[in-house]
Amino acid sequence: MSGLPDKIRAFVALRMGAEVEDALAAFIETLRGSSDGIRWIRRANLHLTLRFLGDEVAAEQLERLSPALERIAGTTAPFSIDVHGTGVFPDPQRPRVVWVGLKSDALIELAARVEAAAVDAGFAAERRAFTPHLTIGRVRNPRAWRMVRGAITEAADREFGATHVDTMMLYQSTLGPESSTYTELARYALRG
Repeated sequence: MSGLPDKIRAFVALRMGAEVEDALAAFIETLRGSSDGIRWIRRANLHLTLRFLGDEVAAEQLERLSPALERIAGTTAPFSIDVHGTGVFPDPQRPRVVWVGLKSDALIELAARVEAAAVDAGFAAERRAFTPHLTIGRVRNPRAWRMVRGAITEAADREFGATHVDTMMLYQSTLGPESSTYTELARYALRG
Protein backbone atom coordinates (compact mmCIF):
# COMPACT_ATOMS: atom_id res chain seq x y z
CA MET A 1 0.00 0.00 0.00
CA SER A 2 3.02 2.29 0.02
CA GLY A 3 3.07 5.19 -2.40
CA LEU A 4 -0.69 5.73 -2.35
CA PRO A 5 -2.19 9.22 -2.05
CA ASP A 6 -3.53 10.17 1.40
CA LYS A 7 -7.12 9.37 0.40
CA ILE A 8 -8.37 7.13 -2.41
CA ARG A 9 -11.62 5.67 -3.71
CA ALA A 10 -11.42 1.90 -3.10
CA PHE A 11 -13.38 -1.34 -3.23
CA VAL A 12 -12.98 -5.11 -2.85
CA ALA A 13 -14.10 -7.10 -5.90
CA LEU A 14 -14.14 -10.29 -7.92
CA ARG A 15 -13.69 -10.60 -11.67
CA MET A 16 -15.66 -12.92 -13.92
CA GLY A 17 -13.96 -15.47 -16.17
CA ALA A 18 -13.16 -14.61 -19.80
CA GLU A 19 -16.11 -16.56 -21.26
CA VAL A 20 -18.64 -14.79 -19.05
CA GLU A 21 -17.02 -11.41 -19.70
CA ASP A 22 -17.21 -12.14 -23.44
CA ALA A 23 -20.91 -13.01 -23.18
CA LEU A 24 -21.65 -9.88 -21.14
CA ALA A 25 -19.63 -7.63 -23.45
CA ALA A 26 -21.51 -9.01 -26.48
CA PHE A 27 -24.85 -8.41 -24.74
CA ILE A 28 -23.86 -4.85 -23.80
CA GLU A 29 -22.80 -4.21 -27.39
CA THR A 30 -26.31 -5.11 -28.62
CA LEU A 31 -27.71 -2.43 -26.29
CA ARG A 32 -25.10 0.27 -26.75
CA GLY A 33 -26.22 1.73 -30.08
CA SER A 34 -29.82 2.39 -29.10
CA SER A 35 -29.20 4.10 -25.78
CA ASP A 36 -26.75 6.95 -25.60
CA GLY A 37 -28.31 8.07 -22.30
CA ILE A 38 -26.92 5.00 -20.51
CA ARG A 39 -23.25 4.73 -19.61
CA TRP A 40 -22.44 1.09 -20.39
CA ILE A 41 -19.60 -0.56 -18.51
CA ARG A 42 -16.53 -1.42 -20.59
CA ARG A 43 -15.43 -5.07 -20.60
CA ALA A 44 -12.20 -4.14 -18.79
CA ASN A 45 -14.26 -2.69 -15.92
CA LEU A 46 -16.74 -5.54 -15.45
CA HIS A 47 -16.47 -6.69 -11.84
CA LEU A 48 -18.51 -7.79 -8.86
CA THR A 49 -18.13 -5.38 -5.95
CA LEU A 50 -17.99 -7.35 -2.71
CA ARG A 51 -17.58 -4.19 -0.63
CA PHE A 52 -17.29 -0.54 -1.65
CA LEU A 53 -14.95 0.99 0.91
CA GLY A 54 -15.50 4.67 0.21
CA ASP A 55 -14.59 7.73 -1.83
CA GLU A 56 -11.88 8.92 0.57
CA VAL A 57 -10.21 5.91 2.17
CA ALA A 58 -7.00 6.45 4.13
CA ALA A 59 -4.04 4.20 3.33
CA GLU A 60 -3.89 3.21 7.02
CA GLN A 61 -7.41 1.76 6.81
CA LEU A 62 -6.40 -0.31 3.78
CA GLU A 63 -3.31 -1.50 5.64
CA ARG A 64 -5.55 -2.68 8.50
CA LEU A 65 -7.99 -4.38 6.13
CA SER A 66 -5.49 -6.13 3.84
CA PRO A 67 -4.28 -8.80 6.34
CA ALA A 68 -7.92 -9.65 7.13
CA LEU A 69 -8.65 -10.09 3.42
CA GLU A 70 -5.61 -12.35 3.17
CA ARG A 71 -6.92 -14.48 6.07
CA ILE A 72 -10.39 -14.68 4.50
CA ALA A 73 -8.91 -15.75 1.16
CA GLY A 74 -6.77 -18.36 2.92
CA THR A 75 -9.84 -20.02 4.40
CA THR A 76 -12.16 -19.67 1.39
CA ALA A 77 -12.18 -22.39 -1.25
CA PRO A 78 -12.50 -21.37 -4.92
CA PHE A 79 -16.13 -21.49 -6.00
CA SER A 80 -18.48 -21.02 -8.94
CA ILE A 81 -21.00 -18.26 -9.68
CA ASP A 82 -23.95 -18.66 -12.06
CA VAL A 83 -24.49 -15.50 -14.12
CA HIS A 84 -28.17 -15.30 -14.96
CA GLY A 85 -30.83 -12.72 -15.77
CA THR A 86 -31.02 -8.94 -15.97
CA GLY A 87 -32.81 -6.12 -14.19
CA VAL A 88 -32.53 -2.60 -12.83
CA PHE A 89 -32.14 -0.85 -9.48
CA PRO A 90 -34.06 0.57 -7.75
CA ASP A 91 -37.02 -0.34 -10.01
CA PRO A 92 -38.18 -0.09 -13.65
CA GLN A 93 -40.02 3.19 -13.01
CA ARG A 94 -36.86 4.89 -11.66
CA PRO A 95 -33.94 2.94 -13.14
CA ARG A 96 -30.44 4.03 -12.18
CA VAL A 97 -28.40 0.82 -12.51
CA VAL A 98 -28.75 -1.93 -15.13
CA TRP A 99 -27.51 -5.24 -13.74
CA VAL A 100 -26.90 -8.92 -14.46
CA GLY A 101 -27.78 -11.36 -11.69
CA LEU A 102 -25.35 -13.62 -9.85
CA LYS A 103 -26.15 -16.75 -7.89
CA SER A 104 -23.84 -18.51 -5.43
CA ASP A 105 -24.18 -19.38 -1.74
CA ALA A 106 -20.38 -19.20 -1.39
CA LEU A 107 -20.45 -15.66 -2.80
CA ILE A 108 -22.95 -14.51 -0.18
CA GLU A 109 -20.83 -16.06 2.59
CA LEU A 110 -17.66 -14.42 1.23
CA ALA A 111 -19.37 -11.01 1.03
CA ALA A 112 -20.50 -11.34 4.67
CA ARG A 113 -16.96 -12.16 5.79
CA VAL A 114 -15.52 -9.21 3.84
CA GLU A 115 -18.16 -6.92 5.38
CA ALA A 116 -17.25 -8.06 8.89
CA ALA A 117 -13.54 -7.52 8.16
CA ALA A 118 -14.22 -4.03 6.80
CA VAL A 119 -16.15 -3.08 9.94
CA ASP A 120 -13.35 -4.51 12.13
CA ALA A 121 -10.85 -2.37 10.15
CA GLY A 122 -12.80 0.80 10.97
CA PHE A 123 -15.12 1.17 7.99
CA ALA A 124 -18.74 2.08 8.66
CA ALA A 125 -21.14 -0.86 8.37
CA GLU A 126 -22.90 -1.14 5.02
CA ARG A 127 -26.49 0.06 5.35
CA ARG A 128 -27.86 -2.05 2.51
CA ALA A 129 -27.94 -5.82 2.36
CA PHE A 130 -25.57 -7.43 -0.15
CA THR A 131 -27.40 -8.12 -3.41
CA PRO A 132 -25.30 -10.29 -5.76
CA HIS A 133 -25.19 -8.48 -9.11
CA LEU A 134 -22.84 -7.14 -11.73
CA THR A 135 -23.50 -3.58 -12.89
CA ILE A 136 -23.48 -3.34 -16.69
CA GLY A 137 -24.86 0.18 -17.13
CA ARG A 138 -25.78 3.41 -15.36
CA VAL A 139 -28.89 5.24 -16.55
CA ARG A 140 -28.27 8.95 -17.09
CA ASN A 141 -31.42 9.74 -19.04
CA PRO A 142 -34.77 8.00 -18.35
CA ARG A 143 -35.67 8.27 -22.07
CA ALA A 144 -32.69 6.05 -22.87
CA TRP A 145 -34.09 3.42 -20.51
CA ARG A 146 -37.28 3.25 -22.56
CA MET A 147 -35.16 2.35 -25.59
CA VAL A 148 -33.63 -0.74 -23.91
CA ARG A 149 -36.32 -1.71 -21.42
CA GLY A 150 -37.72 -4.42 -23.71
CA ALA A 151 -34.29 -6.00 -24.26
CA ILE A 152 -33.56 -6.03 -20.53
CA THR A 153 -36.98 -7.54 -19.79
CA GLU A 154 -36.45 -10.22 -22.47
CA ALA A 155 -33.08 -11.12 -20.91
CA ALA A 156 -34.55 -11.54 -17.41
CA ASP A 157 -34.04 -15.32 -17.67
CA ARG A 158 -31.00 -15.33 -19.96
CA GLU A 159 -28.04 -17.49 -19.01
CA PHE A 160 -24.63 -15.82 -19.38
CA GLY A 161 -22.70 -18.85 -18.13
CA ALA A 162 -20.88 -19.73 -14.95
CA THR A 163 -17.56 -18.46 -13.74
CA HIS A 164 -14.93 -19.98 -11.49
CA VAL A 165 -13.68 -17.60 -8.80
CA ASP A 166 -10.26 -18.17 -7.25
CA THR A 167 -9.06 -14.61 -6.54
CA MET A 168 -10.33 -11.56 -4.67
CA MET A 169 -8.89 -8.10 -5.42
CA LEU A 170 -8.55 -4.72 -3.73
CA TYR A 171 -8.90 -1.89 -6.25
CA GLN A 172 -8.37 1.83 -6.38
CA SER A 173 -10.97 3.62 -8.52
CA THR A 174 -10.27 6.90 -10.27
CA LEU A 175 -13.38 8.59 -11.64
CA GLY A 176 -13.28 9.93 -15.18
CA PRO A 177 -15.76 11.85 -17.36
CA GLU A 178 -16.82 8.79 -19.37
CA SER A 179 -15.48 5.86 -17.38
CA SER A 180 -13.62 5.01 -14.19
CA THR A 181 -10.12 3.58 -14.17
CA TYR A 182 -9.40 0.71 -11.80
CA THR A 183 -5.94 -0.02 -10.44
CA GLU A 184 -5.34 -3.32 -8.68
CA LEU A 185 -3.69 -2.69 -5.30
CA ALA A 186 -3.66 -6.24 -3.95
CA ARG A 187 -4.67 -9.73 -4.99
CA TYR A 188 -5.77 -12.49 -2.60
CA ALA A 189 -5.79 -16.09 -3.85
CA LEU A 190 -8.66 -18.24 -2.52
CA ARG A 191 -7.02 -21.37 -1.17
CA GLY A 192 -9.19 -22.69 1.66
